[in-house]
Amino acid sequence: MLDERIEAAVRREADALFRLAYTQLRSRADAEDVVQEVFLTYLRHAPHFESETHERAWLMRVTINRCRDMLRSAWVKRRAEMPDDLPDDRTDEADELLAAVLALPVKYRTPIHLYYYEGYAIREIAELLGCRPATVGTRLARGRALLRRALTEEEEDLHEKA
Repeated sequence: MLDERIEAAVRREADALFRLAYTQLRSRADAEDVVQEVFLTYLRHAPHFESETHERAWLMRVTINRCRDMLRSAWVKRRAEMPDDLPDDRTDEADELLAAVLALPVKYRTPIHLYYYEGYAIREIAELLGCRPATVGTRLARGRALLRRALTEEEEDLHEKA
């Protein structure tokens, strides 16, 4: 029974958890590690959920917490960054937007990801992040302003080079 619940959760939520972790950590390998640890936590604790929505919120919350732990660890702070020129299969426009989102500070990057990529409402994001809805709204607005500024500057730089 538990194995079936976890398998169903992995099929349903693994991609969303990976995207969330990647958005916070900016590393595919670290994001994969976090997702694996989240499902191991699920297996160890075997929590009971009222619904799939409750289960998804719990998985997102554990993912956010694990990402925070990883970002605070000495290992992450001391390691070398991966080169930016690794091959990727995204389009230029998607790559540009993702790069701009990933360049944001975590406090703006996470709410933007949860709101635009995962479809959470502001109140739900507030619950996941453990803050007030007004704080989430402010972070979304400031994050959008930073994105707008970054994308506008990048566009202006391209026009100047042409």
